[in-house]
Amino acid sequence: MAPIKIGFVLVSNSQRPIPSTRISVLNMFPFLRAANFHPEIVFEPYEVTEKPAVSRLMSRLIAQNFKFIFFQKVHGPDVEQLARQLSAAGLRTVYGVCDQVNASMAEATDATVATSEYLKSMYPPALQSKITVVHDGIERPEIFKTQWNLHRGSAYRPLHAVLVTSFHLDSLPVLCNPPGWLNVSIVGRYPRSDQLFQHFREAGWSLSQRRTWNERFAYLRFLTNPRIRCLAWDARGVYETMRHADIGIIPIDTQPAHKPPLPPPHWKIKSANRLTMKMCVGLPVVATPIPSYERVIEQGRNGFLAQSHEEWIAHLTRLRDPDYRRAIGSQARESVLEGYSKEKQAALLIKVLQDLGLD
Repeated sequence: MAPIKIGFVLVSNSQRPIPSTRISVLNMFPFLRAANFHPEIVFEPYEVTEKPAVSRLMSRLIAQNFKFIFFQKVHGPDVEQLARQLSAAGLRTVYGVCDQVNASMAEATDATVATSEYLKSMYPPALQSKITVVHDGIERPEIFKTQWNLHRGSAYRPLHAVLVTSFHLDSLPVLCNPPGWLNVSIVGRYPRSDQLFQHFREAGWSLSQRRTWNERFAYLRFLTNPRIRCLAWDARGVYETMRHADIGIIPIDTQPAHKPPLPPPHWKIKSANRLTMKMCVGLPVVATPIPSYERVIEQGRNGFLAQSHEEWIAHLTRLRDPDYRRAIGSQARESVLEGYSKEKQAALLIKVLQDLGLD
């Protein structure tokens, strides 16, 4: 049987994909092909664009015999109109959403895939039957810790914690300053170590945005803290940093607070990807409790959730014990390895497509 064509309308360019494009789309292509689908990118912007002009795609998609069209995180009147026109022409449409509640897109498409149960729950009851949870699949399960430090950490021989983010953080949320026995590496949207001019330029710009002297001093303390390193993210380096770390941390600034019935703030609808990635490496993780993390972490068994500064210090201190660190890290990996695998998530996505009908 000829492969079934599925077109993807992307929010970012496939040569410079943002994490959601890479994880929820590009990583799925091999599994789709193995299931007799032919995935093809039918639209990708040069720069990240959530509201692209896509109305001209209609005739081309019909002429090229696509059966499914997947809208990855894009929305807006033009996208909604195209989705409705495609459905009316007999093509099946899917909306992939990771960090927003967009009921109009869920209504305009035949099915929606959301990255967490909590995100799904934020959609109106009438749309729940159209929404399936497909988590972010763990990208590199073959990379995990094989060596562990056997000391408790001290000022002269600190333990090493790692925080992976897609942002350019200019402070360490919640913790502010690591305890004296711990160093922290923040892997995020920073210039490479050989881009000194870029480092200075970004630091100067960030400093200029501070309105008060207290804010400026706080930022300078962060920049000059010898126990905090800011590293540029790259696909290989991030895993090496995690593999050689002792503890994973995910402190999140939970402001603004959620005030129902208003839509949830961005921090509250994040996927579990950053958490499951660290857990799969074998790191014991301490994280701020957000809905997607609360479904993964069993307190004290495969990780820790910490809200206040005091809770953070208490759980980090427990992880100074080398045997306990290793035990929690091993249990963390075991608890996510299968349920959050790419294979499992691809199977869920494929079932969504099959349930929409292949005739």
